[in-house]
Amino acid sequence: MNTLVPLPIYTDLFYHFTLVICILLIFNCFTRDLALTSNRKFISGMAFLVFALVLLHMGLRPVNYRFGDMMVYNAEFVNLMRGNPPKDEVEFLFQNLMEILAKFKSPELFFFTCTALYITPLYYASKRVFLDYWGYAFLMLVFSFSFWSYGVNGIRNGIAGSIFILALSQKTIVKKALWFLIALLFHKSMLLPLMGYLAFMLIKNVKLYFLFWLFCIPLSLVLGSVLGSFFLSVGFVDDQKLSIYLGDVNELNEGVELKVGFRWDFLLFSALPVISGAYFIFKQKIQDVIFQQLTALYLFANGFWILIIRANYSNRFAYLSWFLMGIILIYPLIKYKFFKNQNSVVACVILFYFLFGYLLNII
Repeated sequence: MNTLVPLPIYTDLFYHFTLVICILLIFNCFTRDLALTSNRKFISGMAFLVFALVLLHMGLRPVNYRFGDMMVYNAEFVNLMRGNPPKDEVEFLFQNLMEILAKFKSPELFFFTCTALYITPLYYASKRVFLDYWGYAFLMLVFSFSFWSYGVNGIRNGIAGSIFILALSQKTIVKKALWFLIALLFHKSMLLPLMGYLAFMLIKNVKLYFLFWLFCIPLSLVLGSVLGSFFLSVGFVDDQKLSIYLGDVNELNEGVELKVGFRWDFLLFSALPVISGAYFIFKQKIQDVIFQQLTALYLFANGFWILIIRANYSNRFAYLSWFLMGIILIYPLIKYKFFKNQNSVVACVILFYFLFGYLLNII
């Protein structure tokens, strides 16, 4: 457990640290060509340093209410440590992970393991897909608006999302299926992005996904509350918290400001990969199947969130698409050459993406 950092600034330290890393990355992008071997080595070294330090900082955090649902996980873990049966049923793999680690009677080991399972798949997926440029992709994932919160608060969902990204990076369908299954057995909410992945295997016309996303906006404006009730009634997700998020929130105290209604701010933020994807796919005529698949998957999952955007804490649903945002924004810029001063374009994209999350979380 890290007792060197005072609790009141524990989370802020993460954001200030990533700010320093972002400034170094931006300066490097503006002054050096992306293709230089020395540049790629510098970015890779910086990304590995971030991987190690974030793993330690996040993984060794004290058990405290400041980290949201961490207290709920800790209560269940302590219950298992005492030899009691689990109070709530959760997905198979996460339940077994808790029961195995409970034998060591160390909540600190449990939370460090969860952090490792959250960050390590992102590291390996970035290296597998982006090769020598993996550092850019990994840092974009760390710079994501929801990265910290899903490492310390929405722990189970965060792990599942990272494993899902690892699944997407696999070369064979068998390996993909295995990792998709593992992700689902950590948190069944990954069924939604998985449905998007399977949909693209059947319907590869990416224009239809853009039209679906656009159509979801007026549909939500007109039938938002009805759709929320519908998804509850059909039991799309039978998690107890779903009823709280879509319905009465008084039973849930997460220590955040509740905003109910059509979240135009979240919608505008979610539109970033939509605009970027449309530009590169239709304007630049990019034929990369992986990029088209990622974009279609995002549009599918984000469109579903738009339909229930009025739900309390709708960011929980938005995460099912947001966890892919950093990769989608950076993918074409480090895979292809589009602009004369592309290193400057990369710098601007990274800066804008980082500042959104930094300012929203700090201010």
